[in-house]
Amino acid sequence: MTQAVSLVRGAEAPPLLEHTIGEALAMAARRWPDAEALVSAHQGVRWTWSELLARADAFAAGLLALGLEPGDRVGVWGPNSAEWALAQFATARAGLIQVNINPAYRLSELEYTLNKVGVRALICAEAFKTSDYVGMVEALAPEIAVARPGALKAERIPTLTTVIKMGAAPRSGWLAFADAPARASGEDQARLTEIGARLDRNDPINIQFTSGTTGLPKGATLSHRNILNNAQFVGAAMGLRAGDRLCIPVPLYHCFGMVMGNLACTVHGATMVYPSEGFDPLAVLSTVEKERCTGLHGVPTMFIAELEHPEFERFDLSSLRTGIMAGSPCPIEVMRKVIDRMNMREVGIAYGMTETSPVSFQTSVDDPVERRVSTVGRVQPHLEVKVVDAFGNPVPRGEPGELCTRGYSVMLGYWDDPEKTAEAVDAEGWMHTGDLAVIDDEGYGNIVGRIKDMVIRGGENVYPREIEEFLFRHPKVEDVQVVGVPDPKFGEELCAWVKLRAGETATQAEIVDFCRGQIAHYKVPRYVRFVEAFPMTVTGKIQKFEIRAAMIAELGLAEQKTA
Repeated sequence: MTQAVSLVRGAEAPPLLEHTIGEALAMAARRWPDAEALVSAHQGVRWTWSELLARADAFAAGLLALGLEPGDRVGVWGPNSAEWALAQFATARAGLIQVNINPAYRLSELEYTLNKVGVRALICAEAFKTSDYVGMVEALAPEIAVARPGALKAERIPTLTTVIKMGAAPRSGWLAFADAPARASGEDQARLTEIGARLDRNDPINIQFTSGTTGLPKGATLSHRNILNNAQFVGAAMGLRAGDRLCIPVPLYHCFGMVMGNLACTVHGATMVYPSEGFDPLAVLSTVEKERCTGLHGVPTMFIAELEHPEFERFDLSSLRTGIMAGSPCPIEVMRKVIDRMNMREVGIAYGMTETSPVSFQTSVDDPVERRVSTVGRVQPHLEVKVVDAFGNPVPRGEPGELCTRGYSVMLGYWDDPEKTAEAVDAEGWMHTGDLAVIDDEGYGNIVGRIKDMVIRGGENVYPREIEEFLFRHPKVEDVQVVGVPDPKFGEELCAWVKLRAGETATQAEIVDFCRGQIAHYKVPRYVRFVEAFPMTVTGKIQKFEIRAAMIAELGLAEQKTA
């Protein structure tokens, strides 16, 4: 009997949605006009679906009045807020392509982003933490000070004509966010209606820059059909339904926030709840209790911070039922605690990437707990995935290889970068993820690491994820990351960065002894460092390349040449 290969296809039901995001918002307003659509706790904002639609249309008409046309790119830069969501829905209603700009970006990254995709209008917050957004924009475009709103001509950002500022303080050359709707005339409103009627579900509507570890960021271009359908299936798998209240502490600029959060709520009639501008574990716990949230999203580091918060026990989280842990590998022990201590009995794991809108695999509320804590679930409807070897051939079930995805969710391409697009998406439409995965006999997937993160020690392939999962069992360990560092004898050796629980102390010998006899000798870390935090992106992804670089510098190691 021939062994099954790692090629699986998702269900063909329910059918794909074949309308635009703007239409989805209008449908939500018709179905649930008086239900709460959006609660921004830190701003004191509460809007119903009918209010959200009216505000989105008013803002969209204001954008058209400023001379913007369907297909123009509109940058949105800032932390989580009601204005961010309004910009998301308004651009979709007007057929404008929203460009998500990482709130952590600085001057050179901002300049590159704006020019790469030819942004015509920029909507940004005044400031957040150490970021002075207005100051940075004015440093790139000092011409703003003497420009009329909508008529900017900036030497370094030649496509930019309009800058819109969230916040009430007036500033020369800037249009206040709240004043944009007043720019619109009846003619602009009529034009908005006309535009909406001819928008196509396959039109590009969103550009998200991938935070690659090498080279310049690439602008993954996504259509209405890409992200609206992903929102539908993500919400369905987690059991999201009308009347649910989803706490969204993950950044809106990322797919996790704007697709798996905002759009999933729009399709399923749940309330979007923002606890704070940026992640704050205390704000999450407080908001879940006060707003009686039924769902909660987060990356593993967020859930760890909530569970480990010294005030955790005083909050009533009994309203919670579901949610998603995603964004980076989810430790099994953390998942168990989320189910047991946060009452999230239907919580699941999702796996994906920006270029696939984002989710390809997801656990279901019907999956046994063991499957929900130890796998990334099964392939989503209307998608197919395969695990391939170095020659592109599907490997047998149970063997690791590179994960590839094909179907409605694969991006339109990287903006203005056909060469990079061709490197990522092959001629048959398969998106090559760069992730190492295993698919078992029942079709459940497991991500065992990144191809570039795999450690080869003395000829043995070592997957850091496996060692991290083992070390999570140590009672003193709160979080851990494992990387490979150069070694003259073995080619690479393992290094573990360990974050201990509050008040705990440990030694390298203690961690190593915990491993001996329990995992193979070549998997035992040679180096152990105790740290307070890990280098990570604003979305909570650990930057292992920075850990590796820091250890190479600390230990005075040299990269080993390979034949």
